[in-house]
Amino acid sequence: MKILRRLALAFALIYLVPALSSAGFWYLKERPQSWRDADWSSAGILPQATASPDAAIYVLSATTGGMKGAVASHAWIVTKSEGGSAYDRYEKVGWGKPIRKNAYEADGRWYSNEPRIVVAVTGDEARRLIPKVEEAIAAYPYATPGAYRLWPGPNSNTFVAHVLRSVPELNAVLPPDAVGRDYLPEGKLFHIDADGRDLHATLYGLAGISAGWRSGLELHFMGLVAGIDIIRPGIKIPAIGRLGI
Repeated sequence: MKILRRLALAFALIYLVPALSSAGFWYLKERPQSWRDADWSSAGILPQATASPDAAIYVLSATTGGMKGAVASHAWIVTKSEGGSAYDRYEKVGWGKPIRKNAYEADGRWYSNEPRIVVAVTGDEARRLIPKVEEAIAAYPYATPGAYRLWPGPNSNTFVAHVLRSVPELNAVLPPDAVGRDYLPEGKLFHIDADGRDLHATLYGLAGISAGWRSGLELHFMGLVAGIDIIRPGIKIPAIGRLGI
């Protein structure tokens, strides 16, 4: 019984306290009451597509809307071909056409929330990887109408995480508040990235673990992520995000 009490205390401190604290702060924060009231305009964090002839790949993430914004974010992928004059934005949403292309500005705010760049790859490396990214997008298994579930997945973050696992050369993982990123497609319980540097085990996105060079060590519970980073030393706090270098 003592072990169970200690486990319950550890769970409360690691997962519940940060999540409830974030929810309380979010409840008091001024924010749009609906998508109609939100600002979806460009945040101006990406360079103008015409400013450079180089190819580019960006993964962006922004806090989502409603009360779910207390613990969750939304991610998308942006590409620009070599010599291209415009960006292409890809994301998965729960309404309309499942995989949306250019539905919003490449660096548009999400429910008025400023996006952040998760990873940026430019030049020859981006030119080489764009076909792989496009192939991974086309191969995403939940691309049909109705193939979306807010929690535990497959959702918008499941889609982007699938691309990142399929193209490990991007060398990135989504932030800890990207609920749904640990949901493995097609009901898989275990996955090793193509380059062998990260492994993932999950019980349908409800509980699991990720470990490796990119992920560090992560423990997943009900979509919340706690862990430590290796490449860039830091800690991952459920519902709050990453603290460190």
